[in-house]
Amino acid sequence: MIAGVAGPAPAWADATLTAFARARAAEGDGAVVVAARGYGEALDAEPGNAVIAGRAYREALDAGDYILAFRAAQALQAAGAAPADAGLLFAAEGMRKHDAAQLRIGTALMAKGPFAVLVPSVEAWAALDAGRDPFAVLARAKGNPLADRYGVQTRALLLIAAGRTAEGMAAVQTALRADAGEPDLRQAAAQLLAGRGEMDLARTLLDGDDPVVERLRESLADGGVRASGSFGLSRLFTRLAADIAGGNTGPFAVALTRAALLAEPANDRARILLAQALAKEDVTDQALAVLAEVPASSPFRALAEEAQIAVLRHAGERARALVWAKSRAEGKGAPADDLARYGDLLVEAGRFDEAAKAYRAAIKRSPADGGWTRWLQLGGALEQGGDWKRGEEALLHALALAPQEPVVLNYLGYARLEHGGDPAAALAMLEQASRLRPGDPSITDSLAWAYYRRGDAARAVPLLEQAARGEPENATIAEHLGDAYWSLGRRFEARYAWRAARSVAEAPDLQRLADKIADGLPKSRRR
Repeated sequence: MIAGVAGPAPAWADATLTAFARARAAEGDGAVVVAARGYGEALDAEPGNAVIAGRAYREALDAGDYILAFRAAQALQAAGAAPADAGLLFAAEGMRKHDAAQLRIGTALMAKGPFAVLVPSVEAWAALDAGRDPFAVLARAKGNPLADRYGVQTRALLLIAAGRTAEGMAAVQTALRADAGEPDLRQAAAQLLAGRGEMDLARTLLDGDDPVVERLRESLADGGVRASGSFGLSRLFTRLAADIAGGNTGPFAVALTRAALLAEPANDRARILLAQALAKEDVTDQALAVLAEVPASSPFRALAEEAQIAVLRHAGERARALVWAKSRAEGKGAPADDLARYGDLLVEAGRFDEAAKAYRAAIKRSPADGGWTRWLQLGGALEQGGDWKRGEEALLHALALAPQEPVVLNYLGYARLEHGGDPAAALAMLEQASRLRPGDPSITDSLAWAYYRRGDAARAVPLLEQAARGEPENATIAEHLGDAYWSLGRRFEARYAWRAARSVAEAPDLQRLADKIADGLPKSRRR
């Protein structure tokens, strides 16, 4: 047995241990489907073992094995050890099946943890399904600012679902004023309006020329959606998953999006968020499999293809990412973003001439002369590829478009230093960039390096130390700090900084750093 009273093991215990060990090994390799199968076999043998059930639950969620996830969650519930996010699955299943008892189990678990803020909204959608007044239920969210936030958006959608269109639109606009960039509420409200035949109003919520928004607007012609508890719960869980997507909350994001898809299998926005959460957990193959489920007809297909490239990059599979990016960039009428993304990957691969071509094509397909970002990318590719003359021209064009943009000032000022430009003019640019963004470690490093190159290592060191604290894994900053320390005779600290740089440096820089650690700073680099 995995845990229990010592003594002679029954015959089935060996099989349990074998299955558990095989699952642990597969989990370590990121093979979540194999791991889930192994934990499932172990749970078959010991259905009351909370340790096995806990691992089976997590791997089943990653693998998308809802049957095992529910079986493991029920075992954990019986043992009094169910995690709060198991409530998301119970709630989704209860809403989908109109099973009030299952729904109550779910909301009770949710109420014990970080998902308590969603409970009033979930119960309001359940009330709508049951023919009861959802607004009275939702009123219980008052007093909790975070629950209020989700409650305000839920109320707006419920008003539209109830046919109170004018009130619903007013509530949507109020919510959007508080969070203008929020896309999920716009989409959900537009779909509900279309489902009620309010096509003109629906289209007003999906205004703009963003390709995804355009596809969503076109999809309204299919008739939108009918209001239901499953729809509302799915969009609520998706909203929270989007809110926490930038943090280190992988398991919660996986549970939220799996539950959202259980309630509404066509929710491709949730599917993309799920893939991103799986990628953060380094479950690359499963993340790609999830993205492959987004059909070509989906408004989110283009985003899914972008996400595929991001997942591969995160996994360090740059060659595969480059193949994907190239196929998109070479597609007929490829948008500027696809071309620029391809350029980014070419830069990472050291193929700077090809990257410059991709950025030029992106500029041609962009409005307003491409914007300063595209010209900065072009200038960077040219500069890194050895064509400083044309690189400087592109960077000056970026500066003309955005004269107060600290990123442009920093790149141009630093590049001029490295290419023998006027030190005073370069320093002035870097000082301006630092004033505009004083806490940026890269800009602080550039400014410090300008002081160092002028022979003022004493002034450079405090700035470099500040930059190193801000980005302790930045090899360039650590190497600059070591150079400055050495110039001031602080040899021990210099070698310590160079060792820190070498521990995170790219392969081409390793020998140079090793030489500095062994022999000190070459005379040609001392100031």
